[in-house]
Amino acid sequence: MTTSDSEGSSAAAPEPAGPAPGGRRRFSLNRNAAALALVSAAAGAVAAAFLTPLAEHWINDLFDEPSCPGEACEGKNPQGQGCAEGARTFKPEVDNPALLQIRYSEDCKSVWARIQQGSPGDQVTVKVAGGTARAAEIDYDNDKFTDMAAVPDGEFQVTACAVPKAGGKSTYEAYCVHATEASTWR
Repeated sequence: MTTSDSEGSSAAAPEPAGPAPGGRRRFSLNRNAAALALVSAAAGAVAAAFLTPLAEHWINDLFDEPSCPGEACEGKNPQGQGCAEGARTFKPEVDNPALLQIRYSEDCKSVWARIQQGSPGDQVTVKVAGGTARAAEIDYDNDKFTDMAAVPDGEFQVTACAVPKAGGKSTYEAYCVHATEASTWR
């Protein structure tokens, strides 16, 4: 199509303008960059999940082995190491107002103590005769467990104590329970 101007010359009508230089391509690059960022974030989340104690626990379950037998469990969280699975419990039925218990994992060769009816600020301790001691304090709610303390192969003696916070809500007095490898573990 041609047009004429006032001087009678003919000129071709301008063609519609195409996309701005790099316009469509820039959109495509932005979309690709966004997709790459999304994939990277997802991969990072998956990697982070496998680095958490829960993921470590799942991996241990796959292989049906604790991740830290014996001394390697010292000071570690029993749940995060797969030691709580199959652990046995010593919990006196009488004279136990805070429901203090000792947990023992034969596979992990470790013990830990748990208080079930305490108050924030109350403390729970576990001590292996000739070994280490661990303590934990209730932050909120009414229960807490200590980290693990390794026990020797064969005979061992362990003591767990519940200590109420001075001026706290608990009404029981500090007390301890004792167990050995020969105790009645359930």
